[in-house]
Amino acid sequence: MLAMAAGAVYLAIVKHQPNNIGGGIFTFYLILTAWLTARRADGETSKFDWVAFLIPLALGTLTWFSGVEKMRTAGPPKDGVPAGMHFFMGCIMLLAAAGDVRMLARGGVLGTKRIPRHLWRMCFGLFIATGSFFLGPANRPLRLLAAVGLRQKLFRELFRQEVLLFLAVLPLPLLIFWLIRVRFTNAYIRHPVPSGGKVQSLPT
Repeated sequence: MLAMAAGAVYLAIVKHQPNNIGGGIFTFYLILTAWLTARRADGETSKFDWVAFLIPLALGTLTWFSGVEKMRTAGPPKDGVPAGMHFFMGCIMLLAAAGDVRMLARGGVLGTKRIPRHLWRMCFGLFIATGSFFLGPANRPLRLLAAVGLRQKLFRELFRQEVLLFLAVLPLPLLIFWLIRVRFTNAYIRHPVPSGGKVQSLPT
């Protein structure tokens, strides 16, 4: 996913698409920090975290300014992205920055709290990718099928707008489900290993 996000940023730069540049950078940031959260030991931080914190802070601020500018401009947006989407993404970016500040102030992420941080960043990065693919211009799924030689008529009914919308937002309900499961159940609470070398299997 890191390679895909980096590739998306490169293509957006080549095609002069500012919104996709910001979205690709934010996706790369989400996946990278999610990976670091899972790889690091409890309470581990570095100077890189302070640098990474500036990415969502800058992107969120710029995205909000872009949304305000669109609200002040009469007529539909030229890039087809409504102002509300800018405000939504700007809020998510600033929340990610606030999460970084909270993590750094507490000296890292400890224990099972690493799981929600990893989950929401991975799932939201996936949501950005699926939303861009399934809801992007020119119906990318059908265009991709046509490029590999498959008949569009066969898949036109399969890839209706409702189906594409469902596939695009699917990472969000999955994110909510897993966050609730981790937050409000005992599924990921560590249990002490019994003495005597006997290890009990986890309940299924």
